[in-house]
Amino acid sequence: MRRATVYRYSLPMEAGVVLRNQRLKTRDGLLVSLWQDDKTGWGEIAPLPGFSQEDLPQAQEAVQHALSQWMQGASLAALASAFSTLPSVAFGLSCADAELRDELPQVLSTRCAPLCHGDPNELYARLGGLPADAHGRKVAKVKVGLYESVGDGLNVSMLLEALPDLHLRLDANRSWSPVKAEGFARHVPPELRSRITFIEEPCLTREQSRDFARLTGIAIAWDESVREAGFTVQAEPGVAAIIIKPTLTGSLMRCRQLIAQAHAAGLEAVISSSIESSLGLTQLARIAQWLTPDAVPGLDTLDLMQAQLVRRWPDSPLPLTDVSALEIVWQSQ
Repeated sequence: MRRATVYRYSLPMEAGVVLRNQRLKTRDGLLVSLWQDDKTGWGEIAPLPGFSQEDLPQAQEAVQHALSQWMQGASLAALASAFSTLPSVAFGLSCADAELRDELPQVLSTRCAPLCHGDPNELYARLGGLPADAHGRKVAKVKVGLYESVGDGLNVSMLLEALPDLHLRLDANRSWSPVKAEGFARHVPPELRSRITFIEEPCLTREQSRDFARLTGIAIAWDESVREAGFTVQAEPGVAAIIIKPTLTGSLMRCRQLIAQAHAAGLEAVISSSIESSLGLTQLARIAQWLTPDAVPGLDTLDLMQAQLVRRWPDSPLPLTDVSALEIVWQSQ
């Protein structure tokens, strides 16, 4: 016997969270709860405004259709894989299915690359106490490209000079022209550049990003490109990693394929958040521990919210919103 319920949530965000020039006041999404043979499985479906192909109403319609078919005996894994144009749906359903079938290991690691922001003294103290990754590096992340590239270069240099054992991942979201990218690199001394693990897509086009890596010696990682039609995971000069954001990428099977391809090409695969709730983040942490145990995931986004959801992130002081407080938008008969 099978049962399914779809809940809708809306979590208040901290003030000042801006995504692609729009302020995100709440994080809205769906939770799917499945029950079969005394086992349960949960999944989160949360299109990210400004980044996802689909919006929440489209996702909800697709989820309800898929679960109606599942109630009639269809394979949820097969249904999830069919939603290639609705990645958040594919990922959430595949996670619920994996939990239901005990295929998603319970073990998670709370280590993640912290986002560098806030008071400098507090930031230095936090970064100084970071544990090392499998390669002996202390890894943190800095968002760049929001302001002047010269200022980004000076800020990155200051962090690297202040903390000699720190390595930084930078995320530019394709925001720099070649001139701005060159301005950034000009203010990062060559002796510090090797401690930039990579910059995620520094320029608007892949070719410009490749040129940046070649000219500066600073490694790059593919992020947006991974989700574009025709992208192939392959070893390239100057390319160090691919970034996998499952909510924007697709089913758990698709994510596993990309990770396997990256490892086969000698690239690092990094699991990264799309500002999921604590429930989604704990699942991403389990996936990262399972499939990319040597890579520090990019999951330091819970503090952007004012509450947790259904499942707690270990040691987080944020209040927990229980499932009983959520709106039921669909339920099997």
